[in-house]
Amino acid sequence: MKRVFIIVLDSFGIGQMPDAEKFGDFDVSTIRAVTTSDKFDVPNMRKLGLFNIEGVEVADGFDRGEGFSGRIARLTERSAGKDTTIGHWEIAGIYSPDPLPTYPDGFPDEVLDEFKKQTGRGVLCNKPYSGTKVINDYGDEHLRTGDLIVYTSADSVFQIAAHEDIVPCEKLYEYCRIARNILTGKHGVGRVIARPFIGTSGEYTRTPRRHDFSLLPPKDSMLDVLKANGKDVLAIGKIRDIFAGKGITEYTYTSGNPDGIDKTIEWMDRDFDGLCFTNLVDTDMIYGHRRDIDGYAAALAYFDKKLPEIDSKLREDDILIITADHGCDPSYTRTTDHTREYVPMLMTGPKVKAANLGTRETFADIAVTVLEYFGIKAPFEGSSLL
Repeated sequence: MKRVFIIVLDSFGIGQMPDAEKFGDFDVSTIRAVTTSDKFDVPNMRKLGLFNIEGVEVADGFDRGEGFSGRIARLTERSAGKDTTIGHWEIAGIYSPDPLPTYPDGFPDEVLDEFKKQTGRGVLCNKPYSGTKVINDYGDEHLRTGDLIVYTSADSVFQIAAHEDIVPCEKLYEYCRIARNILTGKHGVGRVIARPFIGTSGEYTRTPRRHDFSLLPPKDSMLDVLKANGKDVLAIGKIRDIFAGKGITEYTYTSGNPDGIDKTIEWMDRDFDGLCFTNLVDTDMIYGHRRDIDGYAAALAYFDKKLPEIDSKLREDDILIITADHGCDPSYTRTTDHTREYVPMLMTGPKVKAANLGTRETFADIAVTVLEYFGIKAPFEGSSLL
């Protein structure tokens, strides 16, 4: 019985790509930023070879370590994007040559008028905004009027924030489903996101009951191929949302990175034949977008501290792949959005042989690798990492 575990350290980029300036990013590197923090302590990923990956930049004086035990590579995003949806889709074999629509000036009337008509509520904000700032700037008016706070970012997202006392979470999710049905075709954003919050004026805080409603993947991914071949496809965290449930046989949501790590470890004790796919979102959602270098570094250090326990659960025919979906440089002050970066690929397991595979042309090499490991020919472009 073979098992593959993929863990996505959300937004853990390892240096800007050559076309980063086209995406508005200049001299960005998430990994370089976190190596400046004294909270950054990742001896286990260092041992696997994180700092031996081609092109990785670190802060002056940072110890890269010597030698490595894992199979490592730098992955290039071939798709035209730097967001969660497109990044995960490419990891799973779906190449996106065209970017998903974004709304730097807010959503057009044709979208909002229909949304207001179907929800029966007004709309506040309607422009790119920081998620933590928008609830403090519009929260009081939302409580007074009941109007929904609708905002976006540099990513392809339609976000709806609402106080849980005014709009219970299930009702907010219903509004998101309405928006998801409206936002198709030319307005087919990658994700509609529910952003519930609590608190009082000046002290509003977001809750962990966020929920993503993703665009249906345009074609079959690694997940669909595995499922069609009788394999288990287990999803932990927001993986189910990213793929709109497509190709997944079982899933569980998480309340944050510690919970996601614990659930991954728990599911490693299960007998299954196939893939367990985990997303650890805190690095991006809580620390990257908020430009919290120390928080980001500490989150990575916590994951690294749990790696020996994860490694101890690997069976003889298991493979563990650690990667990311884009960058979100916490030191970058031009914006609070994602950054266009290469991502790491660290592979380990009892039978995995150490090797530095250099720079690869696409995230989809992971999908090709997983399918090849199960003896399945991949129906999409990419090269195996085995």
